[in-house]
Amino acid sequence: MTEQQLQELRQTKWRLGGDPIRTVEDARDFIESVGFCTMYPLRPAVLVPTFLGACVGNEVNLPTWQHAFADPRAQESTELMVRLLRSRGAFEANVFGETPFLVAASAFPFFYGLVGDRNPRQVPKTGPRSEYSPLAAHAFQAIQKDGPISKQKLRNNLGGDLSEAALDRALNELWLKLRITRVDYTREDGAFWDVLFRWAPDPVREGMHLSVGVALSALISKYVDCVVAAEQSEVEEFFSHLVARSKARDAIHALLAAREFSYVHVGGRAMLTIPPPKTAYVPRPEKQQELPQRNRPLVDRRKARPAPGSKPRP
Repeated sequence: MTEQQLQELRQTKWRLGGDPIRTVEDARDFIESVGFCTMYPLRPAVLVPTFLGACVGNEVNLPTWQHAFADPRAQESTELMVRLLRSRGAFEANVFGETPFLVAASAFPFFYGLVGDRNPRQVPKTGPRSEYSPLAAHAFQAIQKDGPISKQKLRNNLGGDLSEAALDRALNELWLKLRITRVDYTREDGAFWDVLFRWAPDPVREGMHLSVGVALSALISKYVDCVVAAEQSEVEEFFSHLVARSKARDAIHALLAAREFSYVHVGGRAMLTIPPPKTAYVPRPEKQQELPQRNRPLVDRRKARPAPGSKPRP
């Protein structure tokens, strides 16, 4: 495989070849095909498709999240993303901070099994060793009681003198562990938040019973399928935002040992790829060969002779 062929395969899979997303059904098919993507491109670049690029149909001069508010293309894609989230065709996570990270519905249980909290109904515990602040615990209780709720209304319920920056930090603490998620957005009220186990109970319940190793292996396989081929360092770099690089490296070695991955050489580089499925060998039925004249069975012709004195049949 050449470098140009690899780029062409990625452009086709990432909807960058002039075939943009137009409807919610197109958006659901796209996100299911790639597994996950970012909303906007990142700087420095990360090897992953973007939802904005799929909506535009190319990746030329795509705005980052800092400049998305002034780009009409970003506004249209945001409306389509919100409709996709409302229908639970995809789920949103806070992985890169700068841009929303969208996960397909079929891949979300594995994503939750990797980074989600194992006790989603329990109020987060606070303390010196806890990952949650007291404000995050209070915010979780308020969202659990009144959600889905807008950020402005949540701020009023928690106390009018609460700063917006402090509330954002508390929401991010809960969002990182998938305790809460954004479920809607309006221009008047902004984003609406709800506890995830109430918004999507079945994927959360399924993800709770998955081990980290199984979830990580499934996501790595989906990522390699998404990017067609990637170097091992690129795969480790992407998943370093979720787990330690050593865990990603061990999962890759396990998949190689199980022959779930194979190597392909692209421009002198050895890249991981998913081998094509093996087809079962079905032997063709052999034609019956006609026996030679000397090997044909003898026929008793005496049975065909007429009896003595009888008239032959016409």
